[in-house]
Amino acid sequence: MVHSDCGSQFRAHVYIRLLRASGLTGSVGRAGACGDNAAMESFFALLQKNILDRRRWETRDQLRAAIITWIERTYHRRRRQRRLGKLTPIEYEMLHTKAALAA
Repeated sequence: MVHSDCGSQFRAHVYIRLLRASGLTGSVGRAGACGDNAAMESFFALLQKNILDRRRWETRDQLRAAIITWIERTYHRRRRQRRLGKLTPIEYEMLHTKAALAA
């Protein structure tokens, strides 16, 4: 699933064919609903700052590995969220998994 805004580039036939050829499905937010994309805009801003702007990558595989490593080691493990009681997503999941197993 690839979520985007209603921009014409995301509704173009070439883009839609590329999604389908890649086995992906497009999802478009409502017009004028900026909150729909706020979380993804924030994520991609952090990704750009922490991975993309740091160096040039020789291959796509190197970049892919760097992105996956950053998401798994940093983004999911260190980023505290107010909605999760200021826990990281990993801490929150572990806490609730233990509680569910104990019940």
